[in-house]
Amino acid sequence: MAVAVCLGLLAAGGTMVCLAAPRIDTEEDLLPRIQQEHNPVKKAKFEIRLARVKLSHASGACQKDDHESCTKLLDSYLEFVRSSWKDLQSAGQNAVKHPSGFRELDIALREDVRTLEDTKREMPFEDRGELDPVSAEVNKIHDEVFAALFPAGGPRPQNKAPKQPHFAAGGSE
Repeated sequence: MAVAVCLGLLAAGGTMVCLAAPRIDTEEDLLPRIQQEHNPVKKAKFEIRLARVKLSHASGACQKDDHESCTKLLDSYLEFVRSSWKDLQSAGQNAVKHPSGFRELDIALREDVRTLEDTKREMPFEDRGELDPVSAEVNKIHDEVFAALFPAGGPRPQNKAPKQPHFAAGGSE
Protein backbone atom coordinates (compact mmCIF):
# COMPACT_ATOMS: atom_id res chain seq x y z
CA MET A 1 0.00 0.00 0.00
CA ALA A 2 2.78 2.43 0.93
CA VAL A 3 4.62 1.70 -2.31
CA ALA A 4 1.47 2.44 -4.31
CA VAL A 5 1.03 5.78 -2.53
CA CYS A 6 4.66 6.72 -3.19
CA LEU A 7 4.39 5.77 -6.85
CA GLY A 8 1.15 7.72 -7.17
CA LEU A 9 2.74 10.83 -5.65
CA LEU A 10 5.77 10.46 -7.89
CA ALA A 11 3.61 10.09 -10.99
CA ALA A 12 1.37 13.01 -10.03
CA GLY A 13 4.26 15.35 -9.26
CA GLY A 14 6.42 14.26 -12.14
CA THR A 15 9.56 15.14 -10.23
CA MET A 16 11.27 14.00 -7.13
CA VAL A 17 12.56 16.47 -4.59
CA CYS A 18 16.03 15.82 -3.27
CA LEU A 19 16.93 17.07 0.15
CA ALA A 20 20.36 18.65 0.19
CA ALA A 21 22.53 19.45 3.15
CA PRO A 22 22.83 23.13 4.01
CA ARG A 23 25.73 24.82 2.31
CA ILE A 24 28.69 25.74 4.44
CA ASP A 25 29.76 29.39 4.20
CA THR A 26 33.26 30.09 2.98
CA GLU A 27 35.25 33.28 2.72
CA GLU A 28 35.62 32.74 -1.04
CA ASP A 29 31.82 32.73 -1.46
CA LEU A 30 30.98 35.56 0.91
CA LEU A 31 33.61 38.21 0.07
CA PRO A 32 32.40 38.77 -3.52
CA ARG A 33 28.79 38.90 -2.32
CA ILE A 34 29.70 41.54 0.26
CA GLN A 35 31.54 43.64 -2.31
CA GLN A 36 28.69 43.46 -4.83
CA GLU A 37 25.83 44.10 -2.39
CA HIS A 38 24.43 47.64 -2.28
CA ASN A 39 21.60 47.06 0.20
CA PRO A 40 23.17 47.77 3.64
CA VAL A 41 20.95 45.27 5.47
CA LYS A 42 21.75 42.41 3.08
CA LYS A 43 25.41 43.39 3.13
CA ALA A 44 25.38 43.31 6.94
CA LYS A 45 23.88 39.82 6.88
CA PHE A 46 26.68 38.58 4.63
CA GLU A 47 29.24 40.26 6.88
CA ILE A 48 27.72 38.56 9.91
CA ARG A 49 28.06 35.19 8.19
CA LEU A 50 31.68 35.91 7.22
CA ALA A 51 32.47 37.06 10.75
CA ARG A 52 31.17 33.71 12.03
CA VAL A 53 33.48 31.89 9.58
CA LYS A 54 36.43 33.96 10.83
CA LEU A 55 35.54 33.23 14.46
CA SER A 56 35.33 29.51 13.76
CA HIS A 57 38.81 29.55 12.20
CA ALA A 58 40.14 31.73 15.03
CA SER A 59 38.76 29.33 17.61
CA GLY A 60 40.61 26.45 15.97
CA ALA A 61 43.84 28.43 15.76
CA CYS A 62 43.58 29.51 19.41
CA GLN A 63 43.03 25.95 20.56
CA LYS A 64 46.07 24.81 18.55
CA ASP A 65 48.15 27.48 20.31
CA ASP A 66 48.82 29.31 17.01
CA HIS A 67 48.95 32.82 18.49
CA GLU A 68 49.71 34.68 15.28
CA SER A 69 46.81 33.17 13.29
CA CYS A 70 44.50 33.43 16.28
CA THR A 71 45.18 37.15 16.67
CA LYS A 72 44.83 37.90 12.95
CA LEU A 73 41.58 35.95 12.65
CA LEU A 74 40.09 37.54 15.76
CA ASP A 75 40.99 41.01 14.43
CA SER A 76 39.35 40.13 11.12
CA TYR A 77 36.30 38.78 12.96
CA LEU A 78 35.92 42.03 14.91
CA GLU A 79 36.35 44.06 11.74
CA PHE A 80 33.42 42.29 10.08
CA VAL A 81 31.26 42.56 13.21
CA ARG A 82 31.92 46.30 13.40
CA SER A 83 31.29 46.69 9.69
CA SER A 84 27.97 44.85 9.86
CA TRP A 85 26.87 47.04 12.77
CA LYS A 86 27.87 50.21 10.89
CA ASP A 87 26.00 49.03 7.79
CA LEU A 88 22.85 48.41 9.84
CA GLN A 89 23.12 51.84 11.41
CA SER A 90 23.66 53.47 8.01
CA ALA A 91 20.52 51.80 6.65
CA GLY A 92 18.50 54.38 8.59
CA GLN A 93 15.88 51.83 9.60
CA ASN A 94 14.12 51.69 12.91
CA ALA A 95 15.26 48.40 14.47
CA VAL A 96 12.00 48.07 16.41
CA LYS A 97 9.81 48.31 13.30
CA HIS A 98 12.23 46.64 10.84
CA PRO A 99 14.37 44.22 12.87
CA SER A 100 15.79 42.35 9.86
CA GLY A 101 19.56 42.35 10.15
CA PHE A 102 19.50 43.69 13.70
CA ARG A 103 17.93 40.50 14.96
CA GLU A 104 20.48 38.36 13.08
CA LEU A 105 23.36 40.38 14.51
CA ASP A 106 21.90 40.13 18.01
CA ILE A 107 21.61 36.35 17.78
CA ALA A 108 25.05 35.94 16.18
CA LEU A 109 26.74 38.04 18.86
CA ARG A 110 25.10 36.05 21.66
CA GLU A 111 26.29 32.82 20.05
CA ASP A 112 29.74 34.29 19.42
CA VAL A 113 30.17 35.16 23.10
CA ARG A 114 29.45 31.51 23.93
CA THR A 115 31.95 30.38 21.29
CA LEU A 116 34.60 32.69 22.75
CA GLU A 117 33.92 31.38 26.25
CA ASP A 118 34.13 27.75 25.04
CA THR A 119 37.38 28.53 23.22
CA LYS A 120 38.75 30.19 26.32
CA ARG A 121 38.07 27.08 28.41
CA GLU A 122 39.93 24.90 25.91
CA MET A 123 43.02 27.14 25.75
CA PRO A 124 46.04 26.96 28.06
CA PHE A 125 45.41 29.06 31.16
CA GLU A 126 48.21 31.53 30.46
CA ASP A 127 46.83 32.32 26.96
CA ARG A 128 43.21 32.94 27.91
CA GLY A 129 43.70 36.66 28.45
CA GLU A 130 44.05 37.37 24.73
CA LEU A 131 40.33 36.67 24.26
CA ASP A 132 39.18 39.14 26.93
CA PRO A 133 39.42 42.30 24.75
CA VAL A 134 37.55 40.53 21.95
CA SER A 135 34.80 39.38 24.32
CA ALA A 136 34.54 42.90 25.77
CA GLU A 137 34.17 44.44 22.29
CA VAL A 138 31.57 41.86 21.25
CA ASN A 139 29.59 42.50 24.44
CA LYS A 140 29.77 46.27 23.86
CA ILE A 141 28.43 45.96 20.30
CA HIS A 142 25.79 43.48 21.44
CA ASP A 143 24.59 45.97 24.08
CA GLU A 144 24.26 48.64 21.36
CA VAL A 145 22.34 46.28 19.05
CA PHE A 146 20.09 45.19 21.91
CA ALA A 147 19.41 48.82 22.83
CA ALA A 148 18.42 49.52 19.21
CA LEU A 149 16.03 46.56 19.20
CA PHE A 150 14.59 47.29 22.64
CA PRO A 151 14.90 51.01 23.41
CA ALA A 152 14.48 51.99 27.06
CA GLY A 153 11.97 54.74 26.33
CA GLY A 154 9.66 52.52 24.29
CA PRO A 155 6.28 51.27 25.38
CA ARG A 156 6.42 48.54 27.99
CA PRO A 157 3.74 46.07 28.88
CA GLN A 158 1.59 47.05 31.83
CA ASN A 159 2.72 45.08 34.85
CA LYS A 160 -0.38 44.91 36.99
CA ALA A 161 0.05 43.38 40.41
CA PRO A 162 -2.42 40.64 41.15
CA LYS A 163 -5.15 41.56 43.56
CA GLN A 164 -4.42 40.45 47.06
CA PRO A 165 -6.93 38.19 48.71
CA HIS A 166 -8.94 39.70 51.52
CA PHE A 167 -7.06 37.81 54.26
CA ALA A 168 -3.66 38.93 52.90
CA ALA A 169 -4.65 42.58 53.22
CA GLY A 170 -5.16 42.27 56.94
CA GLY A 171 -8.73 41.04 56.96
CA SER A 172 -9.95 37.71 58.18
CA GLU A 173 -11.77 35.01 56.41
